Amino acid sequence: MKYQIYKLKFDSGVHFGKRNLDDSDINFHADTLFSALCQEALKLGGVENLKHLVQLTKEDHLLLSDAMPYVNDQLFLPKPFIHVDSKENRGDSSVKKKIKKMKYVQLELLEAFINGEYPMDKALKTDDLVKQQMKTSVAIRGREETEPYRVNSIYFEEGCGLYIITASSDDETASYLEGLLESLSYSGIGGKRSAGFGRFKLCRSPMKQEYQKRIVAKGHIYMALSLSLPKEKELPGVLNGASYQLIKRSGFVASDTYSKEYLRKKDLYVFNSGSCFDYKFQGDVFDVSSGGTHPVYRYAKPMFLGVR
Repeated sequence: MKYQIYKLKFDSGVHFGKRNLDDSDINFHADTLFSALCQEALKLGGVENLKHLVQLTKEDHLLLSDAMPYVNDQLFLPKPFIHVDSKENRGDSSVKKKIKKMKYVQLELLEAFINGEYPMDKALKTDDLVKQQMKTSVAIRGREETEPYRVNSIYFEEGCGLYIITASSDDETASYLEGLLESLSYSGIGGKRSAGFGRFKLCRSPMKQEYQKRIVAKGHIYMALSLSLPKEKELPGVLNGASYQLIKRSGFVASDTYSKEYLRKKDLYVFNSGSCFDYKFQGDVFDVSSGGTHPVYRYAKPMFLGVR
């Protein structure tokens, strides 16, 4: 597989994730990215182009990571979901709380974190990465009376943003994927795109040798860099020795041809990024449609990082 890092530099505000408009995550998951790429594929080449993207992904010619933070040249990973006992502050409840609140770990400090030797003064603070802004808007369309609502948006600080890792089986697939990502950069990702949110500049970034080695090498454990769910036949072996967090993925179908009214996707419980396993698994792209006119795809294939 050919691995590539892309930095996403957001010049405007973004709104990611959470159910309420007055709250926002600071990143997005691989299934959100894949859904956005499906819409771009459909827009650029119709249904056949969408089928091509799904087939490439299901057959492991294409993999995506979650979006993760970067600060200048420093890349961050999801915090591993494993028990960590700090050697320097053993028994200190305040340190345990800080570790619990952490979401990300520097690539070069991953083993230090796992071994309980992570310097807590190096922990990434949300305020160092983004600033938040609350805006009050008014809903007018289809209403007799106006209804105000609040939208929380985040703005990345100078030199900060999100990056993704892509994996492609060949140069043709890599070029195809980059074309979709370039198109998506103008459309935007996340919520409130009609208001100009979520647009970004797509920047190729060198794949650090240490990163490349960890992704392709064997490890004592394997940490997922994306939301993932094993196929049914894979599930029994995967759970042995695993340390993970399950999260529910749901939402409405963003398609004008799916139904006359907005319908929800089927809920899917998946392993969160940062979940750790003794064995690798393949995962899948699942159909989460329910009562509509065409399939709706939820990406749940893992990209693993070998951890010593």
